[in-house]
Amino acid sequence: MNYDAEERRIRLRQEKAPGTPAIVVGIDGSATSWDAFAWAAGEAVRTHGHLVAVYVMPYAEPTAILAAPYAYGAAASSRQELADEIKADAVRRAGDAGVPMSFVSEYGDAIGTLTEIARTVDAHLIVVGRSAKRWHRLTGSLGHRLTCRKDAPVVVVVP
Repeated sequence: MNYDAEERRIRLRQEKAPGTPAIVVGIDGSATSWDAFAWAAGEAVRTHGHLVAVYVMPYAEPTAILAAPYAYGAAASSRQELADEIKADAVRRAGDAGVPMSFVSEYGDAIGTLTEIARTVDAHLIVVGRSAKRWHRLTGSLGHRLTCRKDAPVVVVVP
């Protein structure tokens, strides 16, 4: 995979019209992330803003960490296919809402990637869906960890 972070930053800056508020929304294909996307799209319509949808892919699968048999090539291919499906769905939903949107898919940590992209586009808001995983009540969800940072205002959408 050929990845150039600086090229992505330049492209994101060019896609957003000057003076329009940018709203970064984290999506992962779950129902709660699509609720967050819908809320962020509505906010973009209300503020005449630009939506930046972000899908963060993990560097490694949990099965690889547990030393289970793992096909790296197949996993990377399936992650890219999932990213393409999420992008197509996001483009369709943004078109239905009449909102200009950019899509970014990256490997990495969700918190670091969302905050870096928010800084890159000078986002006025970061929107994520509430985690539906039980173990996040103990370890802390993405939304909770984002609200502890001071990079941009954060909205956690609860369905």
